[in-house]
Amino acid sequence: MTAAESRVADATDGGTGADALRARIAVLDSCALSDALDTLGLAGATTGIRALWSVTEPVVGTVRTVRAGPRRSGQPAAHIAASAVDSSGPGQVLVIANDGRLDVSCWGGILALAATRRGIGGVVIDGACRDIAESESLGFPVFGRAVVPVSARGRIVQLGMDERIEVAGTPVDSGDWVVADRNGVVFVPAAEAERVVALAERIVRREEGMAEAVRAGQPVDQVMHDSKFPSVEE
Repeated sequence: MTAAESRVADATDGGTGADALRARIAVLDSCALSDALDTLGLAGATTGIRALWSVTEPVVGTVRTVRAGPRRSGQPAAHIAASAVDSSGPGQVLVIANDGRLDVSCWGGILALAATRRGIGGVVIDGACRDIAESESLGFPVFGRAVVPVSARGRIVQLGMDERIEVAGTPVDSGDWVVADRNGVVFVPAAEAERVVALAERIVRREEGMAEAVRAGQPVDQVMHDSKFPSVEE
């Protein structure tokens, strides 16, 4: 078993630890997680990637990575992400790195249908997709940079799976956690997840208290002073 496969197995083993962590992450939004990552000096929050149809529920799960890129030969190739779809399931989210390209799709309606049947939670694309109406009709969440009609065939292929990729400049591994919601997309490194989630929970509690202070009439310039936000040392 490779290191990537081991991370995927650990995150999806259905054990009490993974289930408890998933439940804690599921009630946090991408903003709280982004703030926690910032405070800890960790990469994870992305920019420029958004829901490509009006997804209403957050997408939370562990990552399966796919790397796409230009064709290197004229030989037929397996379709991008097809093998990842066939080997993934509930609780997992596909993440496709295509260098942010907007001129070609790396996800479409047939893949969305297959992913839905496998129970996959959604897909995050550093690039573009097509057939977005089909994904919406299936209720399958798609996050990315653009929707285009241009097919991947003859243009780009899958170059790798379950290896480290970069999404909007952020390193992502299979087995990491992802939260995608109306604010954007955030990745939490698996090895740092407990620390990030604990700090995000503290941030949420602190902000709830700040909101109550504003409702009670306290001046917002006092409530939102930098000294009011949690630090790593607290």
